[in-house]
Amino acid sequence: MKALVYDGVETLGYRDVAKASPNEGEHLIRIEASGICGSDMHAYLGHDNRRPAPLILGHEAAGIIESGPEAGRRVTINPLVTCRRCKACAMGRENLCTQRQIISMPPREGAFAQYVAMPDSNLVTVPDGVPLAKAALTEPLAVSWHAVRLALEALHQNMDRSALVLGGGAIGLAAALALRAMGVEDVTVLEPNETRRRFLAERCGQVVTHEGKSPAPIVIDAVGYATTRAMASQLAMPGGVIAHVGLGEDSGGLDIRRMTLQEITFIGTYTYTAQDFRDTAQAIFDGRLGALDWFETRAMSGGAQAFRDLRAGTVAAPKIMLDPWS
Repeated sequence: MKALVYDGVETLGYRDVAKASPNEGEHLIRIEASGICGSDMHAYLGHDNRRPAPLILGHEAAGIIESGPEAGRRVTINPLVTCRRCKACAMGRENLCTQRQIISMPPREGAFAQYVAMPDSNLVTVPDGVPLAKAALTEPLAVSWHAVRLALEALHQNMDRSALVLGGGAIGLAAALALRAMGVEDVTVLEPNETRRRFLAERCGQVVTHEGKSPAPIVIDAVGYATTRAMASQLAMPGGVIAHVGLGEDSGGLDIRRMTLQEITFIGTYTYTAQDFRDTAQAIFDGRLGALDWFETRAMSGGAQAFRDLRAGTVAAPKIMLDPWS
């Protein structure tokens, strides 16, 4: 099969590799669309020692079961494979499973390939009327769905429901969409890139700004750099909530004194539970997250150039989706 392989820092190769082979209880899935995530970019830049070269990256994907009794079933893929037996899994917090694996990290190759093998429990059936490229957005949307759900659960019930999202990439946009789907109408996205701001406003219908805003009860940091954590610390209202979902850099930025004196809740959020993933998929199928027509599709054979363009900041769309068959 053909695959886009991470060979080293800022180096990707498109070539033939051994075809994915399913283990017992797994399906072979023909990938129809696979999105480029920020974590793929971190690996590409050599910033993620969890993803050593050579490795097939990619974990935002949808496709069709290739063979067996369920051949032809259209599915979106939850890339988080868990033990389903530990306390975290028993509590429905599978994202905290100590034995969790995710495709695009050893020992599981990723979905920037024509085929991938996945357990049946990680697959959600996609209705015939939903394009598989749109269904492939379930994974990044679920990341933000999870973060927003935790933020709303932590927010005092008497506080106003308004939010500020830091970052207008896919995760930031997804957070804005999830907030509105969960009843928060007053949402502003803070994004410094003018090209992306224009895209978010014109194509995605978002309220976008490049400057600081008045404090908000909910702040979603969808970037995760010291500068955005500093902003989140200052822009969260007293008694408010910061949901930190970005993984830009490891430390710095938080104003712990202000957060302590103002009783600001800080929540680190990682991926999603299996229920969050299913709920997000259903929200997509029901149209509750909007048209979801804001991604750009490119051939996987040109994936290396897509990464270079993302690196250069010349891509307006929040998401690039790769087609393994072109």
